[in-house]
Amino acid sequence: MGNSANKGLNENLRRNHELMAETQRIGLERQIHMQNEMREKLMSMQIARARELLYWFGAFYAISAIGMIAGFRRTRKPGTLVPLLPLTFIVAYQADLAYGSKLNRIKMEAENILVFERELVSMPMGVPTPASIDEARERQEESKRLNKALHQHRSGYY
Repeated sequence: MGNSANKGLNENLRRNHELMAETQRIGLERQIHMQNEMREKLMSMQIARARELLYWFGAFYAISAIGMIAGFRRTRKPGTLVPLLPLTFIVAYQADLAYGSKLNRIKMEAENILVFERELVSMPMGVPTPASIDEARERQEESKRLNKALHQHRSGYY
């Protein structure tokens, strides 16, 4: 009779353990999906920002170009057109970022860095571990305790 009860208890524990493992797996998958969705939303905001900035740069460029061309027609001095060169590069860069393939090229370069130059993005002193976090927390608590004791000593409280 006792052996049968132990079997049932062990079976319940095994099922409970499987259920907990499955719940953790699902929770982790949901967290990964949520983080990816947040990343995608942030990226879409950055792309939208780049496009909005392009509208402003484009308008500035058009107005400036009209003004410089009008100035050149009046004065016939080629120096009045010189600012068009850097402005053209700025507008072209922004257009490539907002509507061109710049983001794809940036993504490919980021992938190359992760594959071939991983040391550039590694954390200084490695990834934190639970032990290193606990150590830092204990040092901080010790420092707080010592500062409190020093403050009490200076104020005359014991």
